[in-house]
Amino acid sequence: MAQKMKCVRKVRPEVGLVVQELAVPAVGPTDVLVQVEAASLCGTDLHIWKWDEWASQRIKPPLTLGHEFAGTVVEVGSEVHHVKVGDYVSAESHVTCGMCYQCRTGQAHMCPKTSILGVDRDGAFAEYVAVPEKVIWQNDRSKLPPEIATLQEPFGNAVFTVFAQPVTGQTMGVFGCGPIGCFSIGIAKACGAAAVYATDVIDYRLELATRMGADAVFNARGSGGKVSSVDRVVEWMVKANKASGVDISLEMSGAPEAITAAFRAVRNGGHVTLFGIPARPVEIDVAENMIFKNLTVLGLNGRRIFDTWYRTQWLLESGAVDLRPLVTHDMPLERIDHAVHLLLEGQGCKIVLRPGAAKASPAPPRQAADAETEPANIRGEVIHR
Repeated sequence: MAQKMKCVRKVRPEVGLVVQELAVPAVGPTDVLVQVEAASLCGTDLHIWKWDEWASQRIKPPLTLGHEFAGTVVEVGSEVHHVKVGDYVSAESHVTCGMCYQCRTGQAHMCPKTSILGVDRDGAFAEYVAVPEKVIWQNDRSKLPPEIATLQEPFGNAVFTVFAQPVTGQTMGVFGCGPIGCFSIGIAKACGAAAVYATDVIDYRLELATRMGADAVFNARGSGGKVSSVDRVVEWMVKANKASGVDISLEMSGAPEAITAAFRAVRNGGHVTLFGIPARPVEIDVAENMIFKNLTVLGLNGRRIFDTWYRTQWLLESGAVDLRPLVTHDMPLERIDHAVHLLLEGQGCKIVLRPGAAKASPAPPRQAADAETEPANIRGEVIHR
């Protein structure tokens, strides 16, 4: 096995990332060393690249990024008993303490002592990554190729969100068609949603939403690059849903206008689930939009460890949800800056990076985002998941 590896690092508290050559990570007694075959970019990685306020407060350089991956086990620690060399695996990115109240009551995804791969500890934008055995997830290579297996971690966010309320036979509005929003559309349709209506501000994302099964889509950006009023979005969704509010609103963008629209477009007695993270505090009329409408409102984060992974496995291995339309680029790890700029410019969905590989696939033409007229966080960038 190689002694050195290439990896993507945040080495200084400033904008950008660098590709470095480092020693392959040492394996502790309870650790597993994985040779990474595919890793995928997330909104968290964009925050770290930009070195925004969140990143500057949370990230401690030097750090290897990346928390979505798939690969093959090449070494195990002396106290590893359930994983062996040659296993094809992914991993839960949240390494939890196992002893706090949340961990011991089935809410490990909310562990206050969580250490996240690629955020708090070195991650998988590398040829090799060392992770604790307890977060390893076994994959079936005959059913999930690396470029799909790497998506299980973020896909699980959407699984957790959609399964938070009854879906079969229900109508749903999805506000924000980034990767998690598009994942959610596919899951809802696979679970028998009566209809799914989707909104975003980028036509290309709405095309992806349609490919994932959305029954109707609406561009919330009006003429002249301005975002349409909440009234127009709500009017469109209610009209599309046969003059009735939807049963479920999934807010996946964090944009203040989208949050307001999600509450207004849902029927009395319906469900509103909030997953998108606002870039700033959002004001909402609690009496009019929650109490008087008798709504069930949920705020969700992450995945339920490991319950969500089992649901994710079935949805993907059975073919109930096909994620291939959302893998818009596949490129070598060394092209990390190109990958970041594609996402920042709204020209991609999920980008797969290949450590030690030279595979690359072209992407179809797509509409670039207009940063000057787009409200903060309308793209649905997440802080960490």
